[in-house]
Amino acid sequence: MRVLVRRAAPGDAAALVDLARAVGTEPEGWLITNGEWRSPSEERRYLRAVRRHTHAAVFVAETEDGIVGRISLAREIHPASEHVADLGLMVAGPHRRRGVGRALMQAAEEWAREVGVHKLELHVFPHNDAAIALYEEMGYEREGYRRDQYRRSGGYVDAILMAKVIR
Repeated sequence: MRVLVRRAAPGDAAALVDLARAVGTEPEGWLITNGEWRSPSEERRYLRAVRRHTHAAVFVAETEDGIVGRISLAREIHPASEHVADLGLMVAGPHRRRGVGRALMQAAEEWAREVGVHKLELHVFPHNDAAIALYEEMGYEREGYRRDQYRRSGGYVDAILMAKVIR
């Protein structure tokens, strides 16, 4: 399978909304949301804003099936921590464990180097063993465990904080 990773464009908005809603409604609960997401027009506005700034980026993974993955990055805004960026990754179910997530993570690290980000961090649910394994293979380390970090489905869920120093 051939994967093209590129910066997201405003024209990708509808496909990205579809991806987020599909991944968000999976019964395993991979995302913070339960399938709720921005509308395509809100997503388009967000993508336009992100393309104008070096504090954030969105990359997509595209195959012959269309857009099958997304990674979003955002720098901390406080001057003492602006060297840190948070990331969020999602990959369509049928395309997991096929190199899509790894390709997006590599694009994130390249972006970090280009814009002077020294550290990437992410949150992952403790039950997401495949994602944790990928992150650890890529050099991310567990930095903490955050109990009741997110409100989801009428309750609270924990998250593992993982990070990697970019060299």
